[in-house]
Amino acid sequence: MSATAHRRVVAATRNGGKLREIKLALAAAPVEVLSLDAWPDLREPVEDALTFAGNAAIKARYYAAATGQWCLADDSGLLVDALGGRPGVHSARYAAGDCPSGAGREAIDRANNARLLAELESVGDDRRTARFVCCLALADADRIILTAQGSVEGVIIARARGENGFGYDPIFLVPELGRTVAELDGQTKNQISHRGKALKQLAQMLDQMT
Repeated sequence: MSATAHRRVVAATRNGGKLREIKLALAAAPVEVLSLDAWPDLREPVEDALTFAGNAAIKARYYAAATGQWCLADDSGLLVDALGGRPGVHSARYAAGDCPSGAGREAIDRANNARLLAELESVGDDRRTARFVCCLALADADRIILTAQGSVEGVIIARARGENGFGYDPIFLVPELGRTVAELDGQTKNQISHRGKALKQLAQMLDQMT
């Protein structure tokens, strides 16, 4: 890529919140981020890896081959110490089985949070430590080009706070800020979040490729 070229990159997600974060974090990078909405008939790949990095690689290579574009995939989730690292790689659909067929992302998020809080109901505040982890993979049809990873430490609180973000953001408190991720504006979230940190690493690597 030349210094002025902008490579088209498909973001392997139909989650509007993730897409906004990716576009914001890579706004200054030499890429044009495309949405999967341009390929509405593509089925999702089977994500059967045991790690975030493995699932990110599966998605990146699958969508790169299907679209003919470079593809950036993220696999991320929440690891709660008192639950032995659950929900982990199952974070996005932790309580999907409790939802009606065809339930949307917001309904599943609410169910995920409700299940997690129920499992932690008898766990003391000092044992509610957790972390968000994000693994990114950038691929073309033949190989993984770049990978990056980020994490952020926090505590799971008993009641949701904040209207921003998505997923587990309303119940994940960042102690040094005294706020949940859902109480942060987009710029602050991108600076401290697991996905924001991973995207910053990726943006730096993309700049070095120009």
